[in-house]
Amino acid sequence: MQTTENTLKIALAPGNLRRVHHIALNVRDLKASRHFYGTILGLQELTGEAIPATLKEMVAAGKVANFITPDDTVLDLFWQPDLEPPNPDPEKAFTRANHLAFDIDPQLFDRALEVLHSNQIAIDSGPVTRPTGRGIYKVSR
Repeated sequence: MQTTENTLKIALAPGNLRRVHHIALNVRDLKASRHFYGTILGLQELTGEAIPATLKEMVAAGKVANFITPDDTVLDLFWQPDLEPPNPDPEKAFTRANHLAFDIDPQLFDRALEVLHSNQIAIDSGPVTRPTGRGIYKVSR
């Protein structure tokens, strides 16, 4: 059912949602993804008591890895070894759903590209320039 402004009966007030709590991504290669998010991007991997209680068993079994972003959003990586890569055509779903975007100071964008290239991290599309700034696309494998 589509809700329009005229039919809306109840809604949360602006500001009731405090933040994004977590983002869950499926990845084909958990080891490579852990290296990318932890070592290359510098996110802190959660360990011990910091691991969400609902995921402790899966983390212990090597099926999930968790990271925390600088704004305290948890990133959950779920190992899916049979995951099909997205369509590389940017006009398809590749750039629409199922992605995670990081914001970086525009003055550091070229440095970030240098870091990715020096670590042999393949860029699947870009750099591109959009109204929101410059960007690249990297498929989690």
